[in-house]
Amino acid sequence: MDKLSEEQQRAFEAAAFRRLVAHLRERTDVQNIDMMNLAGFCRNCLSNWYREAAEDAGVALTKDESREIVYGMRYEDWKAKHQTEATDDQRKAFEHSHKH
Repeated sequence: MDKLSEEQQRAFEAAAFRRLVAHLRERTDVQNIDMMNLAGFCRNCLSNWYREAAEDAGVALTKDESREIVYGMRYEDWKAKHQTEATDDQRKAFEHSHKH
C-alpha cells in the first residue's frame, strides 16, 4: 500500500468519525456509563474533543452546541428520551475503572 496523503488521511478520519457518530445515535440503548466503563470515553467525551478541536482552529462552540452535533439533538432531549438511571453495578464498575 502506498502511503496515504495528509488529505486522504483527514478524509478517512472524518468519514470514520461520521460513521461513529451515526452509530452512537442509532445505539441509544448503549448508555454513556457503559461506554465509560468499557472504553473509557462516552458521547460527552467525544463532544468535548470535537469542541476542543474547533477551538484549536479558532472556532468557538459551546458545550451544548458540540453535544448537539454528537447526539443529533439537544442533550437534554436525548437524556429525557434515552438515558436510564445507572444501576448499582454500573456505578460500582465506574468507580472501580476510574480510581486514580
